[in-house]
Amino acid sequence: MSVAFPVSNGATGMIGLVTGEGVLIVLYRGCVEREGLYSSAELPGVAFIITRGEKNSKIKKMDPWVLLATLVVVLLSVWYIKSRYTHWSSMGVRTGFFLPFVGHSFGVLFCKDMWTPMEMGHKLCIEFGGFYGVYQFTKPQLLISEPDIMKLILIKDFDHFTDRPALTSDKDNITSHSIGNVTGEEWKILRAIMSPTFSSGKIKRMFSLVCQNADTLVTSCLHQASKNPALDMKDMFGRFTMDSIASCAFGIDCSSFVREKPEFVQMAEKVFGLSSFSGMLKLIIRMSLPRLARALGISRDGPEVDFFRNVVEETIRTREESGQCRGDFLDLMLETRHQNNTTTTGKGKAVLSNDVVLAQCITFLSAGFDTVSSTLYFVSHLLAQHPDQQHRLRQELEALVEEEGQLTYQGVMEAKFLQACINEALRLYPPAMTTVRTCTKPYQIPGTQIRLRVGDEVLYSTRAVQRDPRFWQHPDKFQPDRFLPHNNHLITPCSFLPFGMGPRNCIAMRFGLMEVKVALSKLLLKSELKLSPGHENIQMKNWSIIATPVSESRIDVTPI
Repeated sequence: MSVAFPVSNGATGMIGLVTGEGVLIVLYRGCVEREGLYSSAELPGVAFIITRGEKNSKIKKMDPWVLLATLVVVLLSVWYIKSRYTHWSSMGVRTGFFLPFVGHSFGVLFCKDMWTPMEMGHKLCIEFGGFYGVYQFTKPQLLISEPDIMKLILIKDFDHFTDRPALTSDKDNITSHSIGNVTGEEWKILRAIMSPTFSSGKIKRMFSLVCQNADTLVTSCLHQASKNPALDMKDMFGRFTMDSIASCAFGIDCSSFVREKPEFVQMAEKVFGLSSFSGMLKLIIRMSLPRLARALGISRDGPEVDFFRNVVEETIRTREESGQCRGDFLDLMLETRHQNNTTTTGKGKAVLSNDVVLAQCITFLSAGFDTVSSTLYFVSHLLAQHPDQQHRLRQELEALVEEEGQLTYQGVMEAKFLQACINEALRLYPPAMTTVRTCTKPYQIPGTQIRLRVGDEVLYSTRAVQRDPRFWQHPDKFQPDRFLPHNNHLITPCSFLPFGMGPRNCIAMRFGLMEVKVALSKLLLKSELKLSPGHENIQMKNWSIIATPVSESRIDVTPI
């Protein structure tokens, strides 16, 4: 087998051939002369490559400048790979097989689903002392399996980990202005302004809007159940969530139960993408290879953003002219903007410009749709699997209605067993696969030799930890009682993180929980949930960063 010099194959090709295929670069003429291949007279100023694999070795002449340039490229490639991929091993952190320039990303891209690599990583963390190093392309990431270390990172030493990995670094992309994407001082200012918007008092103002949409959900379910009790509850909960977000974040009536695929829904579906392989791949490229993302055009806003921009700007203009107030999320942001109209970032840019308001609305949509609708499905299916727990929860809700005359905000939000059932569903099926933070100041993990540099990322496998038998008895069983107040002391801190923890936790957590509680309460007060034949077990989408059931996930709904 004759091997040509692999200049055209790039750095990985060259290294693979030089080190793995037995290619010998002869720089010293005497080596060739001693082998009797050529005399020194035939070798003035010429370098050769000898290849092996055939019966007779062959020698090819090569221009010395080409060889020199190739050697430089090879050496630079070796230096680059060594400098990039010895970060963890230099500190004694175990790491597994990786591919140059790809790192461990191939393990995600070529695995059967998104969960397996993280669960394997969690087990390796435990095996090797709580830490395991990986590389997302060339970016170092440290997997952590111990809740006490994660508590330091999320809370005690938060000033060293103030950022999350940016979903996009392209400032022309509207999501670059969202509270989950901004970093540093810009995040601090925006968080201070946005936090009051999600206080209990402000969320209470949106309770009636969510109740209206939940009533429509129940009416639609009972109507369809009269014809066929096996309902696609993933779809039904999706419609409820879409209507609630349209009403509370954009101030419009979506009516997705009445109209099939209204324009708002069509455009919203284009915003989503975390529940598909292509969407996941685009996200990884945007986060890890921003230049490639820009070159491929996947970092720019699509036409759907223009649609939502027009909706938001028209709604803002109408409300400012008429003085109309609905008490929704958009109203709360406009109130906040008027109260903080002089607040600017360090660069003098107004924090709550129309684009920043739009970014929060779109984040509300993209981050809130799958998480809420999927959580509703998971808890409903689990209650259908455990009719005794469903009956117990219905009794609690009926007692609330009997006492208050109706479901109230305070009653729903303080219902203990309702919260316990939802928490247990979130433990088994957390919306986010991982909790991730970016190191913003050099940090040495206490009691170790691990020194994190600025830009290094730490990952905590939320799903794996929440099913870890070290922290949970019978971790795969649905046992809501573990989350009742008298059992709180049994829960290891930072072993339950469905919404993150610390200053960069999910800012809209209370609103999302209110949606789930209201919809579930109204549905259970009017119907009984049973397992549908052929849908006894929860089937998950394989390629989804957010925990999502497959389409056509059915539950039997029977009126009571």
